[in-house]
Order: sequence, then C-alpha cells, then structure tokens
Amino acid sequence: VHAHWWFPNGVVGTWVSGLARIPLVTTLHGTDVRLARKVGVAKPLFGHVLKHSAAVTTVSRWLKEETEALVPGVHPTVAPMPVATNLFGPGSSRDGQRLLFVGRLTNQKGAEHLLHALSSMKTPAASLDIVGDGPNREALKQLAQQLGVASRIRWHGQLSQAELPPLYQRAAAVVIPSVDEGLGLVAVEALLCETPVVAFDSGGLRDVIQHEKTGLLVKPGDRAALASALDNLLARDGRGSQLGRAGRLYALSAFAPESAARRYAEIYRQVLGANAS
Repeated sequence: VHAHWWFPNGVVGTWVSGLARIPLVTTLHGTDVRLARKVGVAKPLFGHVLKHSAAVTTVSRWLKEETEALVPGVHPTVAPMPVATNLFGPGSSRDGQRLLFVGRLTNQKGAEHLLHALSSMKTPAASLDIVGDGPNREALKQLAQQLGVASRIRWHGQLSQAELPPLYQRAAAVVIPSVDEGLGLVAVEALLCETPVVAFDSGGLRDVIQHEKTGLLVKPGDRAALASALDNLLARDGRGSQLGRAGRLYALSAFAPESAARRYAEIYRQVLGANAS
C-alpha cells in the first residue's frame, strides 16, 4: 500500500496494511508535515502513521529533516516526485522583461513579497504574469494598485497544467517567493523549460535551485534582495539563459518519471523483502 500524504491517506493506509498484512509506504509532500507541526492534536497521529509504515519517503531533504525533528527514530528516504518532462520543454522566444509567478494566492506562497519587489526594481519595463487563484487575490490586486504596479501585471487566474508551458517559455524568470515549500514543482517545471528561477532560500526549493548554477536564491522575506536579484538577472547578457540550460539538465536527471520509477521500485523491493523475512 502506498499512501501519499499522511492524512487522511496514511491513516487509512495503516488500517489497510494491518488488515491485509502488507507493508505500507507513506510519502510526505509538505502541506501534511506543516499540519503535523502546527496542529497539536495532529502530531501523535502523524507519529502513529509513520511508525506503522514500512518505509517513509519525503520529496525533499528539508522535509526529511522536519520529519526527523517531529518524530525521533523515523528516518525517511528522499525520493522526489516525477514531473511531466514530455510536457515542459524549451521554447523559441522569450520576453526579456517578463516575470512569472505560478501558485496559490495565499500567505505561504508569498506573492505580496513579489509585488513589493516589482515596485522597487530598477528595471522599469519589468512586467509580471500571475497564474493562480486563492483567498488573497483581491487583497493582492488592491496592493498592486497601492504600489503603482497594477498596469504591469496580468492576472491569469487558475490554469490547467497544459496551459502553463507557453508562459514558462516566454518568461525571463519564474519567481517563487514562498517559504517552507515541500519541494517546489513550479521550479522544476520552469527549469525544464530552460527558464531561470529566482526564489527564497527556503524549504525544498534548495533541492531544485542551486544558487548561480540553476537559479538565484535570496534570504526569505527580503524584498529588497529579491528586487536586486531580479534586476541583476534581467541585466545579464542572455538574461540567465545559461542558468536555464543548466537547470534543464539537472531537472531531467533528478525529476524525470524514469528516475522516480527506479527509485520507488527499489523502495518497494526493499519493504517487500523485509516483509517476507
């Protein structure tokens, strides 16, 4: 039995595993670990699921460390999720002044930091596409008006995955101003399109973005540093194209479906072998 997210799937998985006498593999993605960390009554149940799992996997090193801190004695295996490498690929042209944000419009995703950074950038022609929806949408639109950047922003709302590649391919950079990301699949999708990523140095994003190799990382919450990094990238020869090319090679090696399948086949063999013995 393989459960993604410890709640509710992992809880159900422990019942199925016990009744059928087959091993349970539980994968943690990020939001579920935040639940265990922030909601006191959830922590004991979180520990119960993990201790009754034959194997626990996390999608990033940061999640592994968070899990080990919450449940001593449990040592997850890092096994990233696959990304659709057949869908995300390089395009033929870019808008050298266009930035892109993709994500839920919530506090955790940090779009307000990007709006403040955009307003203080020294690149006056820089513009922004925002893809996503969420409870902060209207407040963010009001903030854009207050900061004087509303005319430079296009709000796309929620789009399907198939609609994203052209936006990635056109953007000069994808900006991820979030904290405590379990992994950051948006960063992987961007790199597969050879689009540089500028992100906060937080959570699982460190597994995807290597500073000055596949993108740029700045101190979480530092809006001035974010604006400076974006100005820096847009002013470079080729606007970070070298970062994008290196990022695609890394993303293919680490997040291709074939790589993920091999990793999980190995984990399944290990738990089945241990169960048989």
